[in-house]
Amino acid sequence: MISPMTSWLVKFACTARPACFSRITPGRGIRQAPGEVYDGRDMSVGTLLSIGDYLNTTYRPDCDFIDGQVVERNVGKRKHGYAQAEITGWFIQRKSTLRLQPITELRLRVAAGRVRIPDVLVAEIPIPDEEVFTTPPYLCIEVMSPDDTINGMQDRIDDYLRFGVPNVWVIDPEKHRGWRVTSEGWATATDGNMRTADGRVAMPLSDVLLP
Repeated sequence: MISPMTSWLVKFACTARPACFSRITPGRGIRQAPGEVYDGRDMSVGTLLSIGDYLNTTYRPDCDFIDGQVVERNVGKRKHGYAQAEITGWFIQRKSTLRLQPITELRLRVAAGRVRIPDVLVAEIPIPDEEVFTTPPYLCIEVMSPDDTINGMQDRIDDYLRFGVPNVWVIDPEKHRGWRVTSEGWATATDGNMRTADGRVAMPLSDVLLP
């Protein structure tokens, strides 16, 4: 039986960012009335959520988890959504030759108390047999939205790099620019092609961005 405190903590999930709503996933030991949504507005700010409660909760849209806090991700607009879909499709079309599988909106546990959700994650085939990935994928791709900040994006990228992700891309669909990011900094794709460090992938930005 779920204790009152655990139930309270789950309801609290998005207190710090009220715009990020949470829905308790059925079948995980917590009672849920049909259509019940928790936004945490009646809770006090400052309480931390456990990683277990976060992993057992579904958010609409999904949120990152950073050291006990559920953090809202910027929801993309038209160009962001278009780029995310086209990038995924680009890799799917080449899956048999590249032996890489694109996955969107997948939780990636980058540290004991931190979970990030890349816009597009690209994993080696066969992909890991786990619902939340706990090993570094081949590539993480972030598509910038107008609400993203450089500091916020850098924090996200730092998590990927510390976790050991060998390839990290950032793509700006508004300005048709892209960068391959390493611990040494941001390298602009000056010829309009996004490349991985090993040369295995070269994706033209013109293939995946709105004109």
